Amino acid sequence: MKLGKLLVALAGLALSLGVAGQTLAAEAGPVKIGVYLPLTGQNAFGGQLELEGVRLAHKEMPTVLGRPVDLVVVDNKSDKVEAANAVKRLVERDKVVALIGTYGSSLAMAGAEVAEKAKVPGVGTSCTNPLVTQGKKYYFRACFIDPYQGAAAATYAYENLGLKKAAVLMDMTNDYAVGLSSFFTRSFKKLGGEVVANLKYSSGDQDFTAQLTELISKKPDIVFMPAYFAEGAIIMKQARELGATFVLMGADAMDNPDTLKIGGKAVEGFLHTTFPYDVNMENMSAEAKTFTDAWTKNFPNKD
Repeated sequence: MKLGKLLVALAGLALSLGVAGQTLAAEAGPVKIGVYLPLTGQNAFGGQLELEGVRLAHKEMPTVLGRPVDLVVVDNKSDKVEAANAVKRLVERDKVVALIGTYGSSLAMAGAEVAEKAKVPGVGTSCTNPLVTQGKKYYFRACFIDPYQGAAAATYAYENLGLKKAAVLMDMTNDYAVGLSSFFTRSFKKLGGEVVANLKYSSGDQDFTAQLTELISKKPDIVFMPAYFAEGAIIMKQARELGATFVLMGADAMDNPDTLKIGGKAVEGFLHTTFPYDVNMENMSAEAKTFTDAWTKNFPNKD
């Protein structure tokens, strides 16, 4: 929803911050904005969706400050080293004055460090780990952060659903999952709930039988699993095949239509936190309405 304003906001940031701003103000020609997203690899589904949003914003706002905007798009390949290298190339080789990106907190943390040293402003899209922007003057974000998201999930589970006994299943190799699991656990315990297990897996795993069997033996009311949608959907299918009856809850990385395609009937009853938007929502904000109208106009046959 907010991507439609990023091009103008980034240009304004570049005008007011450091060397990039001086360059933008002094030179003629296109305003070059770098976009680094995971277009291949584990996080490609998120990066490709966000690139559609960035391109839609560009189509709706092809100029800024009276000058054409050029997008320089780089694939960070869902890899932290590649993310850092992508920002380095965009800044040093392509001479961009600002950055958009990236999906994936681990990737954004790596890219933001490079941008901060170069004093080139950037805006993260859906990177929710607080460390992405913590202590930085040049890096920002257009989304909530995981302390808020973790607390919201815990509060909803404990107070709204009345579930008092929780367990956590997380990807131990993913900064997003580790951080969000910690915030959920902390909030759930503070509310008075009990966390009976904290089990782990690694990115790319396909068999979760051992972890799910142990979770079933612990008899939690709810299992919090801040997974990406592909692994999350597999976990749901395997949990139901093993006869698990606990509630499964995830977070914003599960917000993908393919969750239903992969998980099928096992997705029934699944809960997850995410940004409050639906094309048919009541009391839609002005930003959401602008985005919805633009999307419908440009992609009339695509949800």
